[in-house]
Amino acid sequence: MPVVLRVDGFRFLFYSNEGHPREPAHIHVLRGRDEAKFWLLPEIALAYNDGFNARTLNRIGKLVGLHRDDLESAWHEHFA
Repeated sequence: MPVVLRVDGFRFLFYSNEGHPREPAHIHVLRGRDEAKFWLLPEIALAYNDGFNARTLNRIGKLVGLHRDDLESAWHEHFA
């Protein structure tokens, strides 16, 4: 599970063995025991949340948007 970004205690990563067929590009965000998953395409959208409050999810969503190009590039490089 490559961590592709670390910001303010959040780890942005994806799981190498996720889904057959593979799901569309997305990123998991972890901090402590909390985890959220965001779709990167066609637009950024929350897929699920386990533990983050609404304010933190909003902040994470903004970080995903800010780093979307890098996250998407890392996804394609890893799964190429």
